[in-house]
Amino acid sequence: MHWTEALKLALQSLWVNKLRTVLTLLGVVIGVAAVISVVTLVNGANAYVDAKLNTYGSDVFTVSKMPNLITSFAEYTRYQKRRNVIAEDFRMIEAGCKRCKLVGAGQGKQVSVKSGTDSVTGVSLRGWTARMPELNNINITEGRIFTPTEVEHGARVAVVGTDIQENLLKGDDPINKEIRVDGVPYTIIGMGEKQGKTLGSSQDNYVIVPLTSYQHTYGSSKTLTIYVKGPGAGAALEETGDEVRSMMRNARHDRLGEDDSFTLDLNNTFLSLFKTVTNLFGAIAIPVAAISLIVGGIVIMNIMLVSVTERTREIGVRKALGARRRDILLQFVIESGLMATAGGIIGVLFGVAVGFGISTVAGFPMSIAWWSVAAGLFVSTGVGVFFGVYPARQAAMLDPITALRSD
Repeated sequence: MHWTEALKLALQSLWVNKLRTVLTLLGVVIGVAAVISVVTLVNGANAYVDAKLNTYGSDVFTVSKMPNLITSFAEYTRYQKRRNVIAEDFRMIEAGCKRCKLVGAGQGKQVSVKSGTDSVTGVSLRGWTARMPELNNINITEGRIFTPTEVEHGARVAVVGTDIQENLLKGDDPINKEIRVDGVPYTIIGMGEKQGKTLGSSQDNYVIVPLTSYQHTYGSSKTLTIYVKGPGAGAALEETGDEVRSMMRNARHDRLGEDDSFTLDLNNTFLSLFKTVTNLFGAIAIPVAAISLIVGGIVIMNIMLVSVTERTREIGVRKALGARRRDILLQFVIESGLMATAGGIIGVLFGVAVGFGISTVAGFPMSIAWWSVAAGLFVSTGVGVFFGVYPARQAAMLDPITALRSD
């Protein structure tokens, strides 16, 4: 029997028992969909963090009181006891770091913003030094950024995100409009480029003001985050980090052999740690989801055994007409493989749809990994063939005389 004839017979058999075929496919569909969803969301999360870190650039690192990632309450308590990173630290690095190409500092908090009688809450207020917009790659679509002189004198000027224009200013031109941030008046001099939403949170709901203006309102006792741009990535960045670490340790009188009393975070270190965590999550979640594939394979084997029993007389007739054992074997193996492949295709589509749905509703980033799509189809087909061999062998081994006598 040619394989095309076996494929045709398999399609006819599956079509005759449509409901049973659909129910049999559920295990494979769920397994493949779960794997595709997990891989898609993990890749999306990695791509998102990579993109956010690259907002500063691969040649930028931070100096702060606490690290970006804290894994326990005990760590949080220990870091809280550290001295704050202050403006003097920023000025020391800015003036004394030989390898540093660019140095900035910032603070931030959530505030309410008013314009006339209208107001919005939950706005991200960022107090920045003059060079911070360059470190953040802020693209100004209207107006300008504040100058070093305006930072030095604590000018009440601000750069806003597009949410402020749309939600507070009703779409009007924001330039030279006055807004009140926690009751303090600022004049808008610029507006940033729209960035959209991430994880359901808007990236455009912000107001940027000079750091000195921020500190005039909220005080200078809070810790700063210092951003440093090195001469390049890799070894050059590590050398720059070592220079800044030495300066900070000397200024803080950290003793030889003791841990730093501050945190120096290289982007590539944080990215590597984050990817390790997400890959570990994927390494755990994918095998758990793959259990559904095994269950689906067992269901396929069970249904194929039932099918062999139901079609015993058909098998006897085919053998009486000259069908060989390998012809019967091929027919049933193709039937089970085809069933699993169909489940794999539906599972891939469903998994991508689930990832897209989560991305749309929750703003969670997604990135389709085509290797996972190919792997899902390959594994699902392999599961169908593997679990279909035993029923196919049972069919091929039937005695034709016994089979013809079957009712």
